[in-house]
Amino acid sequence: MTDLELDVRPILRNGGEPFGAIMGAVNSLQPGQRLKLFATFRPDPLFRVMETKGFGYEATPLEDGEWQVIFIPEAADVVSGASTPENPDSWDDPCEYLDLADLDPPEPMVRILSRLEEMEDGEVLFALLAREPLFLYPELTARGHAWAGDFDETGATYRLMVRAGRKP
Repeated sequence: MTDLELDVRPILRNGGEPFGAIMGAVNSLQPGQRLKLFATFRPDPLFRVMETKGFGYEATPLEDGEWQVIFIPEAADVVSGASTPENPDSWDDPCEYLDLADLDPPEPMVRILSRLEEMEDGEVLFALLAREPLFLYPELTARGHAWAGDFDETGATYRLMVRAGRKP
């Protein structure tokens, strides 16, 4: 099976956010297929996101500080956009709604974690963000919360659902 190739260097050079394109490519992968990504920098935050989706990686520097990264599926069941294989469609409707799209990091993460501390196990929080909260995911997982998220159809707003849980 051939690798799916995605070159996000033009997006990055034009000041764009390539995460939506990357997740679109990940979601289109066939079982066992690898993703070969080309970027203008070593995408360290993406490594953690892809790890939660069941991928390892091989990163190779190219000329002029650019990188090639091959994401390799490590598990047969890759969960797309979520921290848990449980389908978020089965979660209760959100009881908390936060529009944090106008806030700069780390304020959205601080507000989400603070609000989750007050919520009951199983309650769901919905948040709108200006970017994907890459550094929030490990915090949610460490606290026993489940999450699912994606960019809206315009790619401008990240939608995040978090189901409150207990620390494992």
